Amino acid sequence: MDLNQELLNKREQAKAGGGKARIDRQHQGGKLTARERIELLLDENSFQEMGMFIEHRATSFGLDKSKIPGDGVITGYGKIHGRPVYVFSQDFTVLGGSLSETHAAKICKIMDLALKNGVPVIGLNDSGGARIQEGVVSLAGYADIFYRNTLASGVIPQISVIMGPCAGGAVYSPALTDFIFMVEDTSYMFVTGPNVVKTVTHEEVSSEDLGGAKTHAEKSGVNHFTYSNDVECLREVRKFMTYLPQNYGETAPTTKHTFSESKLEGIKSILPQNSTLPYDIRNVVDCIVDDNSFLEVQAEFAKNIVVGFARLDGRTIGIIANQPAAMAGVLDIDASRKGARFVRFCDCFNIPLLVLEDVPGFLPGTDQEWRGIISHGAKLLYAFSEATVPRITVITRKAYGGAFDVMNSKNIGADLNFAWPTAEIAVMGAKGAAEIIFKKEISEAEDSQAKWLEKEKEYADLFANPYRAAERGFVDDVILPEETRAKLIAAFESLENKAERLPQKKHGNIPL
Repeated sequence: MDLNQELLNKREQAKAGGGKARIDRQHQGGKLTARERIELLLDENSFQEMGMFIEHRATSFGLDKSKIPGDGVITGYGKIHGRPVYVFSQDFTVLGGSLSETHAAKICKIMDLALKNGVPVIGLNDSGGARIQEGVVSLAGYADIFYRNTLASGVIPQISVIMGPCAGGAVYSPALTDFIFMVEDTSYMFVTGPNVVKTVTHEEVSSEDLGGAKTHAEKSGVNHFTYSNDVECLREVRKFMTYLPQNYGETAPTTKHTFSESKLEGIKSILPQNSTLPYDIRNVVDCIVDDNSFLEVQAEFAKNIVVGFARLDGRTIGIIANQPAAMAGVLDIDASRKGARFVRFCDCFNIPLLVLEDVPGFLPGTDQEWRGIISHGAKLLYAFSEATVPRITVITRKAYGGAFDVMNSKNIGADLNFAWPTAEIAVMGAKGAAEIIFKKEISEAEDSQAKWLEKEKEYADLFANPYRAAERGFVDDVILPEETRAKLIAAFESLENKAERLPQKKHGNIPL
């Protein structure tokens, strides 16, 4: 046989994966094949494959008769919007996408190259888990991947896209990466499956309810983004990558942008006259950032805090905002975890932070205290305090108690702090403060209710405003809502060359 033709035949064999019947089943299940996914993810004709002809070396349990080139994972490099990325895509049509010794080695190879070259790595996960027939070597393969995930953390962006099953030990690699995307109805993640759960705890639960995209988006917070099908998901991954730098030593690319000037009028009327009424902080975000640029992260989890990426004058920023429309914007365990993780990612990759603050405090109650709100709340405090990227806070309304400190206050290293005239900066709300400070006067008054209201107003006039904080320098300027965008653009520009070094250490000990 002609040697060139032999090569072409081998390529065709590798591209055929598990064969037409298995590919058809993949399509019937609403899923794309591993190669189709890569084609959609990367720029046209940019993918360069590595390890196409690799085969497993196992012989036990008939594996010597089940060898397919590539061994269930496609690896290589290509480009997204002209910028290089490394990628692996597990092929469920080949032995269920199960991870073998050589399958793991292929993934490790591109992770090593991504780390050496300072390039993001994206994993498309669709696997039945460890290849049982190979025993401990497949488990060792997972550990090799986990170790590299940890080495790459904070050096290059790592993105996991769950497009099928991801169970057992396989879940820990995505958990170590920066962001997880999932597809509704076809993807799921869990450490132990429904059958094991039933055996051990006697709970009846489906794969979807146990570890589906919706479950991890709303309940666990493991999932950052959820999409309805493979095509939409991969399209959004492409969009997402435009907000990120290539590595820790670079900044995110600047893009062309537009801003509707009418938003400067709209921002004036977002806050209700009554300071006890809710409003959607995302409307404030929309009136500040470039048009259609806000990309919310973990939108369905811990809704009392909003985090996400946006562009301000064409440049990527990270936004952390209390959400008065959910639980009055209080900080609780889940909100603290969500915010802390996002802050640390932005700090890893030179993404400036904007904090929009309207927080009445931490959520009280036995449930929160017994589950560790102290240490969980400290995570957010630690994350902000440790961050060396430019940090700016805008207080729109309430800034009470310890939550005022935690939400990027001046005293934990914020560079610039602004407040709207509606800001209320105090230890607590006027009503509760009056009850404590003037308890005796109120109880002895002829009309205790009237006295309470009088003292409440007295406290509010004194403290429920931004000017006491401004007098002491805890707020750098009090600004009108419609001035916010211009002030922020100028402020971030002034901080563009910020250089700050933390004390020399091996690493800090965040309260995990």
